[in-house]
Amino acid sequence: MGMQGGLKPQLDSIKQFSETDFTEDLKRIDVPTLIVHGDDDQIVPIGTSALLSARLVPNSTLKIYPGASHGLAQIQQDQFNADLLAFIRG
Repeated sequence: MGMQGGLKPQLDSIKQFSETDFTEDLKRIDVPTLIVHGDDDQIVPIGTSALLSARLVPNSTLKIYPGASHGLAQIQQDQFNADLLAFIRG
């Protein structure tokens, strides 16, 4: 999927995610939030992203996929879609 985007916007997004502190934004989210992450993501490590986000976002649910990589929504799409629909249905 990364090969489908332009180089400049992709580099800009890496800069944003690596240099911007979103802590206060995450604390202000006021709707139920599903956070999904693979524990083998080599692109965005779970410890500095999903685990931290789940602590900061009020009323969040963290779903960890054992052994899943960065592209879990495409690689494990059936499980991801089922979990997403279950969360929406509450």
